[in-house]
Amino acid sequence: MLAINILKWPGVNQAFLFSLVVTTALALAAIPFGKRRPKGTPTTWGEAMLGSVYAFFVWFLAFGVVPHQFIDHADKNLGWRKDKLLNGPFDILKAKANGGHFPFTLSYEALRDILVVVIHVYFIGLQIFIFVWWQKRDQKAAKAIETSSYGRPLVRKS
Repeated sequence: MLAINILKWPGVNQAFLFSLVVTTALALAAIPFGKRRPKGTPTTWGEAMLGSVYAFFVWFLAFGVVPHQFIDHADKNLGWRKDKLLNGPFDILKAKANGGHFPFTLSYEALRDILVVVIHVYFIGLQIFIFVWWQKRDQKAAKAIETSSYGRPLVRKS
């Protein structure tokens, strides 16, 4: 039997993947909690403090630990340095300074920094999604009122 360990493939870092998955799961854990808590329920001081510590912890993981783990992985395991140039497949990204057609020089360090920005954008988008979901969690869809051919609502007298 052939055993393949996916976590030993080049380019796979357990610390980065674990922190990314755990942070996403912790951020999405607000949804089941919000489904149990009706909108307008008064918040106690203890609940507010616990919620703020939880939110700070998730943000610390999202904007501190996860990007750091990726930068650490790119620097140490992948060797993405400033002197390692990104030429792309078939040298389509090879700089004019190095005999190619691309207008500027790209290094793997620049690619690393772009991917860190993508990680930040992912977590900002996730944050916005959860904020919007939390605000709309108890809104029911309005019942559509039948309209006439002129666009006015039809109201039946009882």
